[in-house]
Amino acid sequence: MQRLRPATETATALPPSDGELVQAGETPQDFARLFDRYSVTIHRYVARRLGTTEADDLLGQTFLIAFERRHRYVDSPAGALPWLYGIATNLIHRRRRDEVRQYRAYSRAEPAGTHQHGDPLSTDVAARVDAAAASRALTGVLAGLRKVERDVLLLYAWEDLSYAEIALALDLPIGTVRSRLHRARRALRSALGPDFEENLS
Repeated sequence: MQRLRPATETATALPPSDGELVQAGETPQDFARLFDRYSVTIHRYVARRLGTTEADDLLGQTFLIAFERRHRYVDSPAGALPWLYGIATNLIHRRRRDEVRQYRAYSRAEPAGTHQHGDPLSTDVAARVDAAAASRALTGVLAGLRKVERDVLLLYAWEDLSYAEIALALDLPIGTVRSRLHRARRALRSALGPDFEENLS
């Protein structure tokens, strides 16, 4: 026999879905719950592409645009995150020169530790220098990729989005996502060798 639940005992309410948060966000205060859910993720993505200062600025712009366009949002199983990545990526495109300049500058920078010839380098320090050299090579390749290839690669490698989520974020057919990612990976492989995936994080 099934035990009856007392009238005072209520089921735990589920947190609102992304779609509910977007559609119910009639005021910025309501929309703030979506910001709380995804702001750290979006900030990290923009900071990795443009630097922390730019990320601080673009984070607010991303959510302001999302709030202004909330009535155009179409709910999906992937939630609102791909939509927000798409908005952030479009804002990054407006500052593309800064992004490419940052990659090129970093790829020319000398890794720390290369002037310490007088001191014996430990295995740990040598490994860090090797990792820095690989990172410099990576940023050089990123600077040379076409815009869409770079977007697809970074959403895949840094943000761990699926092909379908990237297609949703960038408003591309999934076949285009696959082909752009293939080209980007081929460019990286030719520059970094077959183990390049380990250096993407």
